[in-house]
Amino acid sequence: MAIFAGMSRLSYTPGRPSADEGWLTGQLLIAMPNMPDERFRQTVILLCAHSEDGAMGLVLNRPLAGLSFDSLLRQLGITPVPPARQIRMLQGGPVEAGRGFVLHSGDWQTEGTLRIGRDLGLTASVEVLKAIAAGEGPRDCVLALGYAGWGPGQLEHEIAANAWLTAPADAALLYQVPAEQAWAQALSRIKVDPLLLSGAAGRA
Repeated sequence: MAIFAGMSRLSYTPGRPSADEGWLTGQLLIAMPNMPDERFRQTVILLCAHSEDGAMGLVLNRPLAGLSFDSLLRQLGITPVPPARQIRMLQGGPVEAGRGFVLHSGDWQTEGTLRIGRDLGLTASVEVLKAIAAGEGPRDCVLALGYAGWGPGQLEHEIAANAWLTAPADAALLYQVPAEQAWAQALSRIKVDPLLLSGAAGRA
């Protein structure tokens, strides 16, 4: 059974995110040690969109088991140009777990790419996979199946309840740091020792 038969275009269009208004688009969410939801325990999430209408993000440190990039391309009928490029495969979150998203550097885009600040893009169409398979496409990228989503005001409530810290994103955490090290490294970048964290609130 194919995990997904095709990558549809993004349908999530959450208003007008603005850092000046307190929205966190392009920022990292770092789970607090007391995270009550097991699905997000010790996760690092890149927020792809955040506004008064809600939020959407991708979990960066849950590797996808049982599916390689090569096998995904074969399922979609795409033949890579040798040598085939390998990209990180992730479980992006519990919502629409069969839907594919490519988070990538801002040097490439196509119709339907969601720009995340200057340096990031999110593409949910098969064109990005075809470009990668052809030896083109974005310089850096990861592929995620599924995403994490929040309704209006839900994420703000969770942050106020000390479930998450926030921090700036950087390319190393997005594309290079091994999944099992990402949570600790994300905390270290904002100079937080997980052993010293309590239930105290804090926005980095």
